[in-house]
This record gives sequence, structure tokens and C-alpha cells, in this order.
Amino acid sequence: MFRFRIGVFFLFAFGAALALLATSPADCAQQAAGVTSQSNAGSAVAANAAVSLAPPAAAPTPNLSDFAWLEGRWRGDWGPRVAEQIWTAPKAGTMVGDFRLIENEKVLVIEFFTLLEKPGGINFYFRHFTPELVPWEKSEATLLKLSTVEPKKIDFENSANGKPKRVVFTKIDADTYTWRSEIIPETGDPQIVEITYHRQPLAAIAPNSSAAAHPKKK
Repeated sequence: MFRFRIGVFFLFAFGAALALLATSPADCAQQAAGVTSQSNAGSAVAANAAVSLAPPAAAPTPNLSDFAWLEGRWRGDWGPRVAEQIWTAPKAGTMVGDFRLIENEKVLVIEFFTLLEKPGGINFYFRHFTPELVPWEKSEATLLKLSTVEPKKIDFENSANGKPKRVVFTKIDADTYTWRSEIIPETGDPQIVEITYHRQPLAAIAPNSSAAAHPKKK
């Protein structure tokens, strides 16, 4: 009886050994690869979940450096009229500009602009004047607030009225941009003013101009 049990034990052990030998190295490699693949897949899923749960990056706050390309002197044609603009460089959170519209050697209107950095964005103020600097508007300056900033497009909107409702700067290249003003009056049809401006060379200052204006006494 004891020998029978020993024989059964060795028979069982021998069968187990044969089963282990029957498993080829390729099968072992496939099993290991399956485990590794599942581990890598799990890591990828976890990484994707972490990325999807991460909060989106905040958009950069616009500042006057986005408008620095406006600095200089500009000229455009609006039908028979000539439009001129001059913008200063950004400084101390402010840019200053002026506009003059001329037809048949007569000034039709003068405008003064300011772009101001505010905690909530950029504000665009302007007023119209006669050549004698009598203001057209009897109230405060018109205010438009920055709506969108894109690499080649800047959009301002007026929440108070439609005079104008929107002003859009579209940069075509370093020396060309389009000004679009959308006017929506309380009565009557909407009006759109669109002027393409071209950068102009700054007027050269003649050397010794002050000396020529005030010659020294001999």
C-alpha cells in the first residue's frame, strides 16, 4: 500500500513536470508581453485621465504691447476723402492717437483717441471735434471695451449705444491695416465705415532746423 502511494505521488509529479515542459518559451514570452501590454495600457489610460482632468490653461491677459504695431503715421482713402491717423507708442499704460478727415482741402472732423490698460482689459476712448476743437459729443467720451484679441484682429464693442457699436482693427501686414466701424443709430439704417490705412514715413526733421528758425546774431 505504501509503495502504491509513493508510485501515485511520483506519477503526479512526473505529469506536472511534463505539463511545465509542454509550455514553450514563446508561450511564456507572449504571456509576459500580455502582462506588460496591459500594464502599459493601464498607464496610458491613467495618463489620459490625468490630462483630461487637468484645468485648461488660462488665456493670456491682453495688454498694450498687443497694439504696439499701431505706432506711427497712417494714411487711407475713404471715397474722395483722405483719412490720416497718428499713434504714439505704448507708455505708462496709455496709447494716444489722433485722426483727421479731409475733403477738397477742408478738414471735416478731428478725433482724439486713447487706449488705456484697465484691470479688466483695454478700453478705447474717443471724441470728435471741429477744427476749432468744439466737441461734437455733449456727453462724455465714447467708450468701447476690448472684446477679442487675435494675432491679426482686435475687436472693440460699445455696450452703451451704437455710435459706433463696434470698431475692428485688422492687421494685413506690418504696414497695412483696416479700420472698420459699425454704426447702428436708433433710427435709420446701419452704416459701415471701412478704411484701409497704409503706414507713412515719419516727416524728417531738417538738421539745424532750430538754428535756421532762430539764426544767431553776429
